[in-house]
Amino acid sequence: MITFEQVSVQYHESAEPALHGVDLTIPEGELCLLVGPSGAGKSTLLGTVSGLVPHFTGGVLHGRVTVNGRDTRTHRPRELADVVGTVGQDPLAHFVTDTVEDELAYGMESLGLAPDVMRRRVEETLDLLGLAELRGRALTALSGGQQQRVAIGSVLTTHPKVLVLDEPTSALDPGAAEEVLAVLQRLVHDLGTTVLMAEHRLERVVQYADQVLLLPGRGQTPVLGEAAEVMAHSPVHPPVVALGRAVGWSPLPLSVRDARRRAAPLRARLDGRTPAPATVPAPARATATVDRLAVQRGPVPALRGVRLDLHPGEITALMGRNGAGKSTLLGSLVGLHRPTAGSVRVGGLIPHQTRPKELIRQVGLVPQDPRDLLYAETVAAECAAADRDSAAEPGTCRALVARLLPGIDDATHPRDLSEGQRLSLALAVVLTARPGVILLDEPTRGLDYAAKARLVEILRDLAAESHAVLLATHDVELAAELAHRTVILAEGEIVADGPTPEIVVSSPAFAPQVAKILSPGPWLTVPQVVEALAAEEAR
Repeated sequence: MITFEQVSVQYHESAEPALHGVDLTIPEGELCLLVGPSGAGKSTLLGTVSGLVPHFTGGVLHGRVTVNGRDTRTHRPRELADVVGTVGQDPLAHFVTDTVEDELAYGMESLGLAPDVMRRRVEETLDLLGLAELRGRALTALSGGQQQRVAIGSVLTTHPKVLVLDEPTSALDPGAAEEVLAVLQRLVHDLGTTVLMAEHRLERVVQYADQVLLLPGRGQTPVLGEAAEVMAHSPVHPPVVALGRAVGWSPLPLSVRDARRRAAPLRARLDGRTPAPATVPAPARATATVDRLAVQRGPVPALRGVRLDLHPGEITALMGRNGAGKSTLLGSLVGLHRPTAGSVRVGGLIPHQTRPKELIRQVGLVPQDPRDLLYAETVAAECAAADRDSAAEPGTCRALVARLLPGIDDATHPRDLSEGQRLSLALAVVLTARPGVILLDEPTRGLDYAAKARLVEILRDLAAESHAVLLATHDVELAAELAHRTVILAEGEIVADGPTPEIVVSSPAFAPQVAKILSPGPWLTVPQVVEALAAEEAR
């Protein structure tokens, strides 16, 4: 269905090709998972299939890519629209209408389908993706995860033969992600749709892949093969694979179920042992206090009676399904929403009544899309603006960038950075004012495992410097590894609040892979298990 013949892509401003030597075929009716470290060329490869590369992105395409017999060099994206459906990382950039139902119908209107066919497919897609209750809602009023489902639905209504997806579950809670992946499986198994999907959250998707296409990095030859074979040597892999590698399982398990079937001896070795206790910050006076907070967003009560204290040195994970109110709570802490009832105080200030210049010294928010904070033409200009806005010494922000994002040229435009690099730049902008409270909304969206590990180190350093850190996330692995405390929101109310091990182990939805494999033991991460086994062998 998709054939790459000695494909390479060279962008004009780059010294090295973004892709090199891709020569392989993806058969019809298979789900192919595209993996590799950030900067390996995954988005470029997806673009060659949809025709966006080189017709819209520029650069030079060597070799040939054919999709259902059509050469993407001679067919522009609009001429491939009936064959290839594409969903990018940013749902808002994908939308062309105002409401859910109109967005689902737009692609079919462009193809000239009959009204009765359009109506039937819209209803089918609303049911498939659980969007029926949102059909009349404005797209801008949806949560990030809801927008992602609408973006996927708008592509599905045209019934393409090939689906190209870039991080399709990155903004979804675990339950919504499972729904989307179940739909994709149904399309592959029942309709013979070919799915090519790039995803950093491999713990969610690798068990569903018929094949895995690994891009090891620039200058290295891509590898296509069975998932277990590729994961055995892939530099990026989910915790279940890391655990299998650590204890020598062969073949490697790809799902929690497969790992549990083989984990009885490991559970016996770990029986009676507990992970080394995490360092808990000493009790301190709260730097931010939310007391019985209620927020109304239009007709919808977004928060109801929320109580939350944030303490210096403590990292808190805020979790819950899409639309639970996580982003609203973060926005309330930086004054974006006026309370309907209750109160919010940060460093003694009332956020919605405080001038931004004063507030940024107390609290800073890195939003879901870091581009919301980045408006200058170069990295150097962003840093200079951050220094001015924070009344910091010139060079303060640039020094932070050098620490968080080494090797980036001052003249680089923020739009040319990867997702992880943009996040690091936005975080540096926020940290320039040295706020006591740091808020992050879905910080690992678009990050590979290496970039996520760097973020973990950065946030731990910030906590050690007595910053209070609150991160809203669907990444259960991040919460298990990093957070001292986990808070779960549902329908605008806090339904759980306590030490992370207690909260996530008891939750089927929010437990990490290791906790599910080694249940009922208290283990959350692979490093905890490796450390315990090493201590056992050393005795």
